Amino acid sequence: MMKNIDKFMRSFIVDLGEESVVSFFDKISQQGKKLRSKLIIEIAKTSKQSLALASVVEMIHIASLLHDDVIDNALTRRSANSFNADFGDKTAIMMGDILYSCAFSKLASLPQSVAVFVSNAVANLSVGELLDVELSKSFNTNKEKYFKMIYCKTASLIEASAYSAAILEGFEGEDFALYGKNLGLAFQIIDDVLDITSNDKILGKPALHDFKEGKVTLPYLYMYEGCKDKDKKHMMSLYKKSLNSYECAWIKDKMSEFRVVERCIKEAKNFGDKALDAIEKYNMDGLKNIIRQMIERDF
Repeated sequence: MMKNIDKFMRSFIVDLGEESVVSFFDKISQQGKKLRSKLIIEIAKTSKQSLALASVVEMIHIASLLHDDVIDNALTRRSANSFNADFGDKTAIMMGDILYSCAFSKLASLPQSVAVFVSNAVANLSVGELLDVELSKSFNTNKEKYFKMIYCKTASLIEASAYSAAILEGFEGEDFALYGKNLGLAFQIIDDVLDITSNDKILGKPALHDFKEGKVTLPYLYMYEGCKDKDKKHMMSLYKKSLNSYECAWIKDKMSEFRVVERCIKEAKNFGDKALDAIEKYNMDGLKNIIRQMIERDF
């Protein structure tokens, strides 16, 4: 099924009539787990409209990653060179713009409520990226700001995917929007935990990379809460620093002392439970499995 979505996306790009764009697209379209597409197909089943919706959402997601890697000066993504590392920032930005524009042109053919919800999600993606940049300028200790940022940057498009698929299938959109929002929040928390617990091979980047990049994610927020003043100052002195083995070990020891990983996983599970409560009356086992797989993943 995911190959059919790749074909749909590629057909949209081919319609532009520029071979270089198609060539660039082929280099980036096969990456990723396509969580949003799997969610759409699980809710709306397979139809021309659901495949079109999934293709639109995937193009939006890919475009956001292209821009994100440029903003973060990221040279790798999922253990391979990032697109901007191979072809430069300007090409990456323009490819992102092309994918956004192409997605919006195809979005116009879907029901108006779907188009409006997805369009708002794209605006939220940009707001989330801006918030992420702003929060990375200094050591953030405000959990509300963190949750607002991950809602905009990650959860909003997952929320829109679930809502839109539900509309196509004739379900109550708001129920599935709530499912998608909570799924997205849980997804990002687990991602933040994996930055602490996984190895370089699984992550495709060094462990504890978020802290070096200026991202004070939920694990670090919980760690900071637990530290005494002296340790808080030491923790802040490591912010945005290339950590040596001793400093990495100190951070992990403190997280273990305050059971940070367990607390974050519990929080992610709470969001997962909220997601399932929102669609309980539909009795959809596939959506339950998505929650379970997302929380238990180690990739």
